[in-house]
Amino acid sequence: MNSCRGARTAMVVGAGVAGLTAAAALAGAGWQVEIAEVSPSRATSGWGLCLTGPALRALAGLGLADDCLAAGYGMSVITHVDVDGEPAGRARLPGLLGARRPAMAGIARPVLHRILHAEAERRGAVVRHGLTVTAMDQEGELVHVRLSDGTVRQVALLVGADGIRSSARGLLGLATSPGYHGQMVWRALVSRPQWATGIHQFAGKAGTAGLVPLSVSQAYVFLTENAVERSVLPDAELVPRLQQMLETFPGRMAEVLPLVSASESVVRRPVLTAFLAGAWNRGSGVVIGDAAHAPAPQMASGAALAIEDGLVLAEELGRHSSVGAGLEAFVRRRGQRCRTLVETSVAIAGLERAQRHRETYPLTEAGHRLMAEPA
Repeated sequence: MNSCRGARTAMVVGAGVAGLTAAAALAGAGWQVEIAEVSPSRATSGWGLCLTGPALRALAGLGLADDCLAAGYGMSVITHVDVDGEPAGRARLPGLLGARRPAMAGIARPVLHRILHAEAERRGAVVRHGLTVTAMDQEGELVHVRLSDGTVRQVALLVGADGIRSSARGLLGLATSPGYHGQMVWRALVSRPQWATGIHQFAGKAGTAGLVPLSVSQAYVFLTENAVERSVLPDAELVPRLQQMLETFPGRMAEVLPLVSASESVVRRPVLTAFLAGAWNRGSGVVIGDAAHAPAPQMASGAALAIEDGLVLAEELGRHSSVGAGLEAFVRRRGQRCRTLVETSVAIAGLERAQRHRETYPLTEAGHRLMAEPA
């Protein structure tokens, strides 16, 4: 067994939210951490995400909650609008950082990555771009890791944080398959309307749409397209197609249409989920974040789960005398929480496809209540 009190060297695969958080938490606990990131640069794709209360709580554990609130847009309420344009309720999310702070924050994904990247490096983690892990073997107390440039590392811990299509997961001999749920999700980066001071979600006859503030000046529009085959559209069709679908939504979505027309950043992606049943660890290797559990975006909790993973991993390794025992404790502590969130997100996606929007609201609130409990 690997001693957590001995040579504490770690290789993290992937410099996304989970990988950078784990690297920062481990480095802060005295581990020597190296990150292998396949992307050749620090440039991050993606538009924006929600840092719910649990995400902010976990970021506070790294001393980063205030930085993220300052760089993003704090808010506490989700407003639901039904298919007829009538208000369907306002969900006030639990504030986990005290009454004087927002319950959640929208933030541009590149901004969040810059904050996490800087903190991981400040704590001593080394990020190497243009590299990934191609082979690994457990050799006594160490993991023998071969990188894509042909170099070799021997580390006490390997953390696979390389997303839903994780290659590290396969190298560890762990297997799960992403599931497609008949939905394509659209996102467009737009200027923030003055009235958008919280998340607005609109139920439509063929999908769900909404608006999430990211900063004082920016927001992103989302639309979930239901009962469609997984496909790729030409870039030139994205803006007009999104506008056409948004025209069917009631209320203030009409005010968003000119903003979408002016947007130069529109993406369309499949809604995929995954959950790795059983162990997430083998030997001294473990997978975290979307590599282990990827919920659908309807719960807005993927980032929270990933950030929590990084902190809990470092905590459990610090509480146990061996890496193996620490990893097993980590999986026990995280498994049911993450499974429930993934299953809840899948149930919400199914109800949306069936146009049973009102039944999704209590499920969403139940999921947020679960996430408000200690990680």
